[in-house]
Amino acid sequence: MQVIIVENKEQIAQEAFKVLKSLIDKKPDAVLGLATGSSPIGLYENLIKAYNESQLSFKDVKTVNLDEYVGIDENHSQSYQTFMREHLFDHIDIQLKNTFIPNGNAEDLNKECARYESMLESMHVDLQVLGIGSNAHIGFNEPNTPFNSTTHVVNLAQQTREDNARFFDSIDEVPKQAITMGISSILKAKKILLLASSIDKANAIKQMIQGPINEQVPASVLQNHDDVVVIIDKDAASEL
Repeated sequence: MQVIIVENKEQIAQEAFKVLKSLIDKKPDAVLGLATGSSPIGLYENLIKAYNESQLSFKDVKTVNLDEYVGIDENHSQSYQTFMREHLFDHIDIQLKNTFIPNGNAEDLNKECARYESMLESMHVDLQVLGIGSNAHIGFNEPNTPFNSTTHVVNLAQQTREDNARFFDSIDEVPKQAITMGISSILKAKKILLLASSIDKANAIKQMIQGPINEQVPASVLQNHDDVVVIIDKDAASEL
């Protein structure tokens, strides 16, 4: 596990951008695993800037997203479909047919999970972008999720719903379930890039990097992966 400590969010985004640009330069048809939330926004802004300056093209890139809420329309302001369009897809030359996000409104959610997992196995993700929850979740894999889990429906922990309530008018509007890639699904990516900032992530980062590997700390499983780059600011690194 390579740990890069920088000053602030802007530098996290710059360092993460270098990793993705290097991959796409070498492999224009790379498969990128993408995340939502505040952690990757700066990265996406740098990717858009590079596209606008003709440094990068995404026309052959494929993307798969970690997760999606259950029970809100894909055009809802807080759906991850909307997030990805607003923060990345609408601003680059990616083909929308090459972007994949779980369908949280599928009639049969278990079938949707099986379909998505099968797709992941066939696509072979080159690089998976991750954030980390204050409870050390990755994707929506909450504490005590089995390490061998595949794409599944998860009941969101209260802490996770409270953390995400700032994006909604009230916590009552925050969905109680999501579809998420499982932990074993995430680990199949050839390279993993985890981004985190702020003091409220410091304990999760400490447990992920220095703590024992156990299912109470989902992110600790990343210690078992051959190629993980962690880019964090000084606040997130403060307990190391």
